[in-house]
Amino acid sequence: MDKCQKWYNDIAKRNNGYKSDARFIKEGLSGEDVFEKRLIKLLPNYNHVLDIGCGHGEFSLKMSKYAKHLTGGDSAVELINIANHLKKKEDIKNVDFIYFHTHEIESFEGLKFDLIYNRRGPTSIYDYKRLLSTGGMIISIHPLYALDKVKQRLTNGGFKDIKIEVFNECKLIFDSVTDFAEHISSMHMSKDYTLEINREELDKLVEKHTNNGRLSLCEERFIVTAS
Repeated sequence: MDKCQKWYNDIAKRNNGYKSDARFIKEGLSGEDVFEKRLIKLLPNYNHVLDIGCGHGEFSLKMSKYAKHLTGGDSAVELINIANHLKKKEDIKNVDFIYFHTHEIESFEGLKFDLIYNRRGPTSIYDYKRLLSTGGMIISIHPLYALDKVKQRLTNGGFKDIKIEVFNECKLIFDSVTDFAEHISSMHMSKDYTLEINREELDKLVEKHTNNGRLSLCEERFIVTAS
């Protein structure tokens, strides 16, 4: 198990999934909201959909209302266990969850998907255009820091029809340090800033992100569509 897989398994045990209950208010256009609305419009048009890096499955199950059939895959076994539990609890029939790593893509041997979506999942999926059916497409959203890596992988992966949009005007406004700590603790590979041992580092981050008495973070994202 690599460090990334261990982090996801650990956060699954800690938070019962890759999620946060932190409360905040959004100001400005959110790339996350744009992505979800576009995906909901796309899903009914495709027969076989792959959610790559599905985490604990909550978003996959939400999207299943609009999909004919959806497969969710993740490399953290603890997250897949939670996803299967939620699926059973909600009695949803058109979703399958599988454990796999993109570096072990043989798990999908012979399978093709009409639509692949990637919600802050592994960028290595762009190395596997062969998973797309003829005429299929991929739609993704990632943190802005991954832009150069994704551009390179899209080119190397043989994608031709590529569109990239940047969304960096949205701010997340937190009313409390507790909510701020919970949110940043759920960000990829972050420490658990809710623990007292990390309090000094948390205080520095709070100071850095407080302006005019408001504690906030920029939600910097980009959306990719490619085929």
